[in-house]
Amino acid sequence: MDLQKNIPIQMIRSNRRTIAIEITRDCQVLLRVPNRMKQKDVQAFVSEKWAWIEKNYREMQQKRQKREDLFQTYQLTDDRIRELAKKACKIIPQRVAYYAEKMGVTYGRITIRNQKTRWGSCSSKGNLNFNCMLMLAPKEVLDYVVIHELCHRKEMNHSKRFWKEVEKVMPDYEVHKKWLKDNGSILLIR
Repeated sequence: MDLQKNIPIQMIRSNRRTIAIEITRDCQVLLRVPNRMKQKDVQAFVSEKWAWIEKNYREMQQKRQKREDLFQTYQLTDDRIRELAKKACKIIPQRVAYYAEKMGVTYGRITIRNQKTRWGSCSSKGNLNFNCMLMLAPKEVLDYVVIHELCHRKEMNHSKRFWKEVEKVMPDYEVHKKWLKDNGSILLIR
């Protein structure tokens, strides 16, 4: 289905109740449509949502290009990932120790991993895990992740109180959180 301006749209009909649009990481536009929906209604929906489709399709193309450029720039071979992990094992514990003292919290073991979906985590016992790919992010983003995980030593959730704790230590945390949202998937998907 190629409705407008040369953006291919794949229509998938199924026993669903509502119509939905998905733009995948590999820049496929999927239109999920109820079996009984008339083609003219599908066309009307797509026309109504066209600005959204076009904007998000272009953004996904840009992210895909960034991802490809990143692979070229950083050459994320197994050796390169081991180098990043080694570097993370030196730098992250220093950042954790610095912020833990500043925040007045304790922590257990620190583990550095090459994770595909997380930047960090904090267990109920206070053990901290961090992704070695943080070494490719700006220093402030690394600090944001460290602070985020250490704030879980005070609040083991993402409540308003948790975010107030993060803000106490890093008032501009939202900038770094946004950087991860905008660019993080490029580093995680390798």
